Amino acid sequence: MMDLEIPDKTHDESRQGEALVLEPAAGKNNGRKLYIESYGCAMNFSDSEIVASILAEQGFETTADHNLADVIFINTCSIRENAEQRVRNRLKEFTVAKVRNPGLVVGVLGCMAERLKSKFLEEEKLVDVVVGPDAYRNLPELIDQVDSGQKAVNVLLSREETYADISPVRLNSNGINAFVSIMRGCDNMCSFCVVPFTRGRERSRDPKSIVAECTDLFNKGYREVTLLGQNVDSYKWKQPHPTLSKGEGSDEPEAKEVLSFGEDLGEATTNFANLLELVALINPDLRVRFSTSHPKDITDDVLYTINRYENICNYIHLPVQSGNSRILDMMNRTYDREWYINRIDAIRRIIPDCAISTDVITGFCTETDEEHHDTVTMMDYVKYDFAYMFKYSERPGTLAAKRYADDIPEEVKQKRLAQIVAKQQEYSFYRMQARIGKVEKVLIEGYSKKSDKDYCGRSDQNAMVIFPVGDNYKPGEYVNVLIERSTSATLIGVVVD
Repeated sequence: MMDLEIPDKTHDESRQGEALVLEPAAGKNNGRKLYIESYGCAMNFSDSEIVASILAEQGFETTADHNLADVIFINTCSIRENAEQRVRNRLKEFTVAKVRNPGLVVGVLGCMAERLKSKFLEEEKLVDVVVGPDAYRNLPELIDQVDSGQKAVNVLLSREETYADISPVRLNSNGINAFVSIMRGCDNMCSFCVVPFTRGRERSRDPKSIVAECTDLFNKGYREVTLLGQNVDSYKWKQPHPTLSKGEGSDEPEAKEVLSFGEDLGEATTNFANLLELVALINPDLRVRFSTSHPKDITDDVLYTINRYENICNYIHLPVQSGNSRILDMMNRTYDREWYINRIDAIRRIIPDCAISTDVITGFCTETDEEHHDTVTMMDYVKYDFAYMFKYSERPGTLAAKRYADDIPEEVKQKRLAQIVAKQQEYSFYRMQARIGKVEKVLIEGYSKKSDKDYCGRSDQNAMVIFPVGDNYKPGEYVNVLIERSTSATLIGVVVD
């Protein structure tokens, strides 16, 4: 049986329900302890770091034991049905702790907050405070409100809030990899997705603040940043600043001028390709990744920028969701099968050694066997390195829930999902086997999960690499690893000069 533990920086199952802990801020202890538990995608974990930063300034210390906490927050996810159930079960457990400690404040943060505020607050009486993702600055006042005997709610969405001025603490960090949020919200109205309703309209952070945050991380010893957004390719910031010239001798037809900050010479726009370049220029030893791209927006300009800088990783997560144009239209993905294939061909042409991962949903409303087969043949065409695969689960409040019947029988969904998983297992193994005999540049992240005699780290293409511990290198450093063998999810080799 081949290993199919697919690496996933978008939705890391190993971190679901993780309690986040940081060092107390000197001289600011207010005597209260905070427990934060996070579910969902990398954006949620990044948001928990923002929450911890805001409350640390108010003197809260974090704890990994909810029994010791004075304030408990669960940062929630509405993308998956099982995540909601897990959160509800945890809240019921916390009600027991509340019996022992009547002054305990229990709250729900994030994507689930707006939709379930009445249910959690009034019907089930599981929480004291409900706070949406754009209202974290208001947390100290909301906690004070609960302390005075009232319930507290702020789920208002903002068109401006990006938390650009808040320097997130790095919770449970290895000191090597960090997530950096570059934008919030989403303007894509995919019919199966709740994000536009839970996180609001799309807005981008000032690139100055992003570059400053990434520079600070590098100076503190971090060697990899992942730029986060629901759709990073639509990042756009307009502000007055000059431009630098193109690289001399460049024959790349789509290469744009690099934007810098300084003297006001008129208004210019920083797009995602520009931002990637600015972060890459911080230092050649700072690796840059990003998630997630949208097929309708990823441009050749972005691809040429990735190709131009060695420290921008050759890895793109490009969700397809379905290989059939009619289903894509029902999903409101705003591209068809041919468009997606065009973007895959562009990646292969401009970045020949680029790894590509994807998201797939099986059993969407009205999907026929023939339309499911189009997804299978798309996988045959691309031969993805990794894939995150799900059967369709109707989420309340989405456009699909309002417009379409969830009419595919559960056993059919499961059968189609099993076929997709088996297909991806085949191609993950194929892609890994193709790396055998090659030398991969690996950023050491720490010890392998299975042995303290081995280090682990990711390759440029985001594959996990395992190799023996040595005296001449340590976590946070780059090594060249000759790949000798592989599973379908892991490369195994030895360090070479």
